[in-house]
Amino acid sequence: MTTHQVPGTSIDYHLVRYDEDGTELPDGDGSRTSAGVLTAAKDGVTDVFLLSHGWKGDVPAAIRQYDTWIGVMVRQQADRDRIRAVVPDFKALLVGLHWPSLPFGDEKAPAVLLGDSPAEAPESEGADEFADEARMDAGALIDAYVTRLTAADSDAADRDAVRTALARIVAAADEPEVAERVAEGDLPDDLAESYATLYEHTLVASDGATAAPGADNDVFDPRLTIEQWAGDAPAAEPAPDLLLGPFDGLADLAAKARQALLMPVRQLSFWTMKRRARVVGESGMHDFLAAIQREAPSARVHLMGHSFGCIVVSAAVAGPVADDGSLASPLPRPVSSLFLVQGAMSLWSYADDVPFAPGSSGYFRAIRDSGLVTGPIVTTRSEHDTAVGRLYPLGARVADDVLLGDDLPKFGGIGAWGIQGTAGHDTVVLAATEDYGFTPGEVFNIEASRVISAGGGPSGAHSDIAHDEIAHLMWQAVTVSALASPAPDR
Repeated sequence: MTTHQVPGTSIDYHLVRYDEDGTELPDGDGSRTSAGVLTAAKDGVTDVFLLSHGWKGDVPAAIRQYDTWIGVMVRQQADRDRIRAVVPDFKALLVGLHWPSLPFGDEKAPAVLLGDSPAEAPESEGADEFADEARMDAGALIDAYVTRLTAADSDAADRDAVRTALARIVAAADEPEVAERVAEGDLPDDLAESYATLYEHTLVASDGATAAPGADNDVFDPRLTIEQWAGDAPAAEPAPDLLLGPFDGLADLAAKARQALLMPVRQLSFWTMKRRARVVGESGMHDFLAAIQREAPSARVHLMGHSFGCIVVSAAVAGPVADDGSLASPLPRPVSSLFLVQGAMSLWSYADDVPFAPGSSGYFRAIRDSGLVTGPIVTTRSEHDTAVGRLYPLGARVADDVLLGDDLPKFGGIGAWGIQGTAGHDTVVLAATEDYGFTPGEVFNIEASRVISAGGGPSGAHSDIAHDEIAHLMWQAVTVSALASPAPDR
């Protein structure tokens, strides 16, 4: 068993790692961290915190994110005093869940897991995946996306077909005639065929906005995606060798064409990563959560996810969802709170009834039907999160631009719109000293643009979550859930 200490504190957390199928990965000595967590959970723990990172997180990045996030939680002294007033014997167990969500990341257990601090990455490294891609040569880029778009057990023919199609797409940007056509919104037929090949041989399905994560998307239309990206890309401050913005007269036509031609590929990888987040959450992580509840039957469990991690933690609570929407293997008991930060998951995920599909409910609606969250379900959203606000629905807005009620889209993410289609409360982010008045079992959508505001490039402020005000939200949910369901005497 290995633990990691948050720099500058005495706080330890466990890092439990999973592969893309939800199977736990062993530590270097062959042991499994989950076993140590289960042992620790029985040692007077009152509250277990399970945290999941989102997209673009390899092991070092996950550690940096958990170090930062837990550090912000720790410095909320007033909140910590408040929970101890409610739960005098309060004892927390912190667990970071890791799943492979970076196509060219480091998934090995590095020395940092043995107690060393993670090496500081250059400020630009990992901050903008598009920028990282632009520094890769064609071969490395193709290898990365073959891994991202296909399953580990895909047969050789599938992988070869994907590789050939990617090679054609990547090479096309270096052809001036193709670059000029792409700049004009045109797509040569052979490239259209290459995109069709990618779609055919990847794990993506287009089953509509109420389907499981990874299939809750519109029909794949690479022409439309390229057109939208060219005309409506988020503002950026590109490095001299990168052009991430729209076709606005900047010099390097080939670089701009490469970005546009890769957008449908990124869209496919976005959908495959949503599917992976669900698979990992509903399999190994769900089983782990159930085991914690069995080993520590009086401990409350709180889950927090960021980005695609919101799918991970939702799926961990739900487990496999049957065709009729029921839960195939419900948890032994409800969890105490659920915090979904800038969620890259459908705004209709928890809907009672989806407006554009009468009689249909959100994929995770059974979590609420079964009362599997006794405390509040809290979300954040920000107008500055362009990853969720613009990239999430890319390729769908024009093809199927459905706006409902108060301009709610058919395809959109929680990080831009909150949870919709069910009873909930909408409010703005408050100072870290103020009380939200959360109530158990209800949804609270927090408009946090005032705080979640910093960031550039295509992702915008998507990862700008390490703020006192945001950590205070989680502590408020934890405290309310403790008041609603105090742990039994030990």
